[in-house]
Amino acid sequence: MRHISRSIAAAATVLILSPLAAHAQSSQPGWFLPSQSGGGAQQRAPSEGHAVRHSVRLPDLGPPIPATPKPEPAAEAAAEAQANAPIPSLPPLIHENPPPAPIIGVIGVPDVLQASTAAQGVDKEIQKRRSALTAEAQREQELWRRTQEALADPRAHLAPDELRAREMQLQSRIASDQLAFRNQEARIQAAAQVALGQIERTLIAVIRQVATSRGMNLVLHRAQVALNMNNFDITDEVTKQLNQVLPSVTVPPDAAFANVTAASLQAQQQQQGQQGQQGQQGQ
Repeated sequence: MRHISRSIAAAATVLILSPLAAHAQSSQPGWFLPSQSGGGAQQRAPSEGHAVRHSVRLPDLGPPIPATPKPEPAAEAAAEAQANAPIPSLPPLIHENPPPAPIIGVIGVPDVLQASTAAQGVDKEIQKRRSALTAEAQREQELWRRTQEALADPRAHLAPDELRAREMQLQSRIASDQLAFRNQEARIQAAAQVALGQIERTLIAVIRQVATSRGMNLVLHRAQVALNMNNFDITDEVTKQLNQVLPSVTVPPDAAFANVTAASLQAQQQQQGQQGQQGQQGQ
């Protein structure tokens, strides 16, 4: 492993330094580069009586940077010892009864949600609220445009100080409105999450109920299964049962999420994403 790492480091060094040297020869004529052997005429020393017009003093660059740093013996030995460290002794475990034989079912959750009347109602309500927000934003943008055109009209006869104050007022209004629209969108999204969370919790209970009624103890996502028989699929039965027990849900009003902002919602989503990644890594 140590020899492989050194080979990779040496190859990477060649790939990095070669383009830089080529670029230096082509685009930096003022740099001092040694001539290639056998290529071009050798430069003659100036003869006596001919003064050297330009004298260039090359800086002392010091020793070159080694392509491969010299490894520290102690650190190298410690890393090698860790790489070859033995597996710790495992304590004995108590023998337990084996799990039951799997009785498998499959389900297409996206198909269930698409056919869910409750999910369809949530989507319709959320689209309605977003359409209203878009219309409000367009009206406000039109107001910004008219105000900007009025300030640019020379017939306004505004003094420089007054013009500057009006422009700053418009910029402040635009920034405030944009933040308000983002926060309103966040509140709409928070309301949707509450409604969809209710559907999700009910869906899990329905899946467990249908699987138990068929004697199944393991249900897989249909997208993860390459081949299955129709008798294993419980998608239609779960959809029917879900629409019976939860035909619709109420989407909370946006006013119920007055404390939700775009920044707080983004932070919450990032935290949930990190927790999900940690859960997958722990499996």
